[in-house]
Amino acid sequence: MLHVVTGAAGFIGSRLIAALNQAGASGILAVDDLENGAKAQNLAGVDIEDYLDKREFLTQLETGRLDGAIEAILHQGACSDTMETDGRYMMENNYAYSKALFDWCQDEQVPLIYASSAAVYGPGKEFGETRENEDPLNVYAYSKFLFDQYVRKRMDEDGPQVAGLRYFNVYGPNEAHKRATGMHSIALRAFDQLKSEGRVKLFVGSDGYGDGEQQRDFVHVDDAVSVNLWLLENRGTSGIYNCGTGRAQTFNEVAAAVINTVNGTEFALDELIEKNFIEYIPFPPQLVGKYQSYTQADLVRLREAGYEGSFRPVAEGVADYVRGLLKA
Repeated sequence: MLHVVTGAAGFIGSRLIAALNQAGASGILAVDDLENGAKAQNLAGVDIEDYLDKREFLTQLETGRLDGAIEAILHQGACSDTMETDGRYMMENNYAYSKALFDWCQDEQVPLIYASSAAVYGPGKEFGETRENEDPLNVYAYSKFLFDQYVRKRMDEDGPQVAGLRYFNVYGPNEAHKRATGMHSIALRAFDQLKSEGRVKLFVGSDGYGDGEQQRDFVHVDDAVSVNLWLLENRGTSGIYNCGTGRAQTFNEVAAAVINTVNGTEFALDELIEKNFIEYIPFPPQLVGKYQSYTQADLVRLREAGYEGSFRPVAEGVADYVRGLLKA
C-alpha cells in the first residue's frame, strides 16, 4: 500500500517524505509538477516507490488504476503564490484538484490529510477555526478557504479521516526553490540579504505596528511535518486544525536570530539597528489592505484532539535553520 504525497518535491512535501522515510516508510508515491525542475533536488535525498506528474496521478485515480493501492493521501501540493492574480489557474490548481482528491478518498475510504492556510483568516485578530473568523484577502487565500468549506459540508463522520492543516508562516530546509517566486520565508530572505548586502531589510511600521514589529506565527517546517505524522497515526481524528506555534513573534525577532546566528553574536535589537544590520524600507503600495500584520495560531482545537507535540520559538528554530544554511 502506498502513501501518496502531493507537492512531493516542494517545501513541506519533501520534508514530509523524509520524515516518513525516517519512520520506516519507503512505499511512497511522489506526485508533483516539475515544470520548475529546481524542485527535483528536494527529492534526491529521499526514498520513494514512484513519481507521477500531478495530472497523470489524477487520471489514474479517475480510471481506477490505483483503487486498493493507496493507504493515505497527504495533499501538500498547491500554488502558494499570494501575489498570483490568475484566478482561473488558482482555482483549478488549488480548489478543483483538491475537490477531486477529496471525492475519490470519500468513495474509496482513504484518509486525506491536506494543506490549508492561515491566509484564510485575512486581517482579523481571531484565529479559531470557525467561519466567522475567516476573511481571505486574495485569490490564493480564497482557494484554500473555499476548499475548507467544501470539506466541512461533505465530510462524513462515519467516513474516512479528513484533516486540514492551516499552516501559519512556515520556514526551514527545502524552500530554496521558492526564491524564484519570492515566496520564500522571511528567515531565508533575511539570510540571503545579510550574506549579499550585509544587512536585513524589513518593512517600516504599518497597521499600528512599529518598524519591523508586525507579528506572525513563524513555525519550523519539521514541527508542521510532525503534526501531519501524528494525524496519520490517529486515523480517528478529522477536522480543520491550525498548525502554528501559538505565539506571535515579530519580524525583528526573526532578523535578530538570523543575524546573530550568522555572526556568532548576541546583540539586542537596538544594537543591531545601531550597527546597521537592519534597514527599514517603505511598505509596498500593492500590499496595502492585503497584508496580515498579525497572526497567531489558536491551538485549542488541535490540543483538544490530542496533539501534545511542541513547537520551537523563533530564537531556536530559526537558529537551527540558519546553521544548516551555513553548512550548505
